[in-house]
Amino acid sequence: MGRFITITVIFKGNIVGSMMTRRLAEFVSSLSYSDIPPDATEMARLCFLDFLGVALRGSSEMSGLMALGAMGKGSGGATIIGHGRGDTERAALLNGIFAHNLDLDDGHRGAQMHPGSCVIPAALAAAEATGATFRDFITAMVAGYEAAIFMGILANPGHRELGFHTTGTCGTFGAAAAASRIICSDVDAVVNALGIAGTQAAGLLESDHAGTMAKHLHAGRAAQSGLISARLASQGFTGAESVIEGDEGFLRAMCRSDGYGGESPEVGAFHIRNVYLKRYPVCRHLHSTLDAAAEIIRENDFRASEIEEVIVSTYRIAAEHDSYSPATVEAVRQSLPVSLGILLEGGELRVEDLEGGFSPEMASRIRIEVDPAMEELRNMRPSRVTVRLRNGDVLTAYRELPRGEPEEPYTWDDIVEKFRELNPGYETERLEVIKEADQEPVAEVMLELSGR
Repeated sequence: MGRFITITVIFKGNIVGSMMTRRLAEFVSSLSYSDIPPDATEMARLCFLDFLGVALRGSSEMSGLMALGAMGKGSGGATIIGHGRGDTERAALLNGIFAHNLDLDDGHRGAQMHPGSCVIPAALAAAEATGATFRDFITAMVAGYEAAIFMGILANPGHRELGFHTTGTCGTFGAAAAASRIICSDVDAVVNALGIAGTQAAGLLESDHAGTMAKHLHAGRAAQSGLISARLASQGFTGAESVIEGDEGFLRAMCRSDGYGGESPEVGAFHIRNVYLKRYPVCRHLHSTLDAAAEIIRENDFRASEIEEVIVSTYRIAAEHDSYSPATVEAVRQSLPVSLGILLEGGELRVEDLEGGFSPEMASRIRIEVDPAMEELRNMRPSRVTVRLRNGDVLTAYRELPRGEPEEPYTWDDIVEKFRELNPGYETERLEVIKEADQEPVAEVMLELSGR
């Protein structure tokens, strides 16, 4: 399937392989639609469908409306999802916030990040500004996902363990790759765009785990910064070619020297094929627990009032999401006991369920423990849920992986149904254009999707 570029990362103490930025740029610069395997282009279209549904609903959420009120739309022809059109850079920022504020956006478990909410807004804004075709847009998406996921796999787990939110940091590289593939695809310009992006990479997990809206900003700023990086590079503005591996570059400054490179990632592997899609509007580390609990609910007849105790056995990072009294909706999205309690009481866990309050009493019946065997499998994100009823019955279910991973993927129809549930009244027949669009300008496709 066309060219396959491999970046080999060599670890000798604190030394890593050189010229990573240029090698990434070479892939981005030379990638054409015909190089991309059909299953990767299909996944890109599915990710775009998912992004649109999540962002459209997110555009009416509180943080989205606050950001819109603070920034305004500006003037221009860029799609601001749910709010018409406006300035190109503001569109990238706002659409990234809209796509990330529900915690329903796509992700990659190896990279420990959400690439779509960073990459797609940048690619979309760049494509509309330049009159690019939908095929060009899909190519840019694939390039952006490749760069973001490569960086996430390379940097973690040490990057996350230092407190960085990979979506905001590595997502900036992905957004720059996507935008520059459309705006300035000369290899030297892409090198500069990635160099400029690297010095803007930001995002702290404290914003996430403190239950604040600043987490939503990480994706929006990554998208906007990536777009700005490509625009600057197109004018000859320079960035460090050594921004990734240099003495004061990304890896040395923002990763533990003994903690990056758990895997040696490859560029040209089309990592978009291993992206997961989400069902529940909460942190991905909670999903295997929620899937296991949903299985128990489906297969057994009992009421929440009959539950005496619930034991969740899982891996360490999931178990650390253990707030029993979250103060905000954003904090609820990070709380395993509260989100599980809502599911057990109502049988569902939708956006509306999180916003309707929760029962502290139900959450108090949930006990979370780290299982050493599951810690060994933490990259799979496993969980076992055991429900003990007052009559003595014990109900249990185990999930090694949450649903929606590439090993158990959601289908096009599944994501259309997710779109419909998030956005009642939208004529989902319009969404077929995402499957069919090719040489049509992206701007025309967006008008068709908006019903104009």
